[in-house]
Amino acid sequence: MQKPSDTNQCHDITVYSAIGLAAGACSGNGILLDIKDPVHPKRVDAVNDPNYSYWHSASFSNDGKKVVFTDEWGGGLGARCRANDPNKWGADAIFHLKDNKLTFASYYKMPAAQGDSENCVAHNGSLIPVPGRDIEVQAWYQGGISVMDFTDAEHPVEIAYFDRGPIDPKMLVLGGDWSAYWYNGHIYASEIARGLDIFELTPSEHLTQNEIDAAKAVRVTELNVQNQEKIEWPRTLVVAKAYVDQLERSQGLPSDQITALRNAIQSAESSHMNKASVAKLKDFAPSLDEIAYVTKNAADAARLRALAQILKQPAL
Repeated sequence: MQKPSDTNQCHDITVYSAIGLAAGACSGNGILLDIKDPVHPKRVDAVNDPNYSYWHSASFSNDGKKVVFTDEWGGGLGARCRANDPNKWGADAIFHLKDNKLTFASYYKMPAAQGDSENCVAHNGSLIPVPGRDIEVQAWYQGGISVMDFTDAEHPVEIAYFDRGPIDPKMLVLGGDWSAYWYNGHIYASEIARGLDIFELTPSEHLTQNEIDAAKAVRVTELNVQNQEKIEWPRTLVVAKAYVDQLERSQGLPSDQITALRNAIQSAESSHMNKASVAKLKDFAPSLDEIAYVTKNAADAARLRALAQILKQPAL
């Protein structure tokens, strides 16, 4: 086991101006800063972990209710994703964030074991703007990239991956994906040994084409991951379809309502949003708001409310 680093500097600080907070990964621990007055930032909380070697970077969830810290164990130079390596080493630590206090929720480490010749540890990533979910793509050096859903902070799960394989199966050579960032519909990963990897998400049991298309509907003119921008989704029917898919997956709505919603959305699309089809969409909104009010699943409640808002005033 490697001794945790001393806190003598902050490796990365991610600012989230929309909520007035910044998260710093500071060698020996993670810190939370109040930056509402940027000239006079204040440290409001700090966390540490004996399983962490080097607190490297941080990301907020879009709603600002979670923070993901990474541990760059060994500076990214060692093989830390082997089958015999604990899943707490060189991993993510996910924290709940409430009232300016961080509370540990769980660890996440890419699940595919890597070999002795593959340097592998959690490294740089960014959010993928799938509405209704907290999803981050991350680089893991020769482990490739892993797409993590941390909507349920206590039970993060991998929903997509790319494993690049060892550069040399007999000896460790520094290489692999150093960073992986989502930008306007694709994932761009800087690969130390061969240059740039560009990826496109494909649908699976964990991610539908509607969810991918909704993520692609978010467009930005520039990206600076450490200056995290709040994601806003357009009020389009493709975003509505993503919410419907999620509510079907979670069983947040009965199957007959899922079918009725899909039929109404399809009718509105095929009719190019004529008055009758739009009126039918609006009719769904009150019942969705009512269900959101009583549902015990916080993620589903948020999806139901967001879906209702789109249906009240949809755009094609």
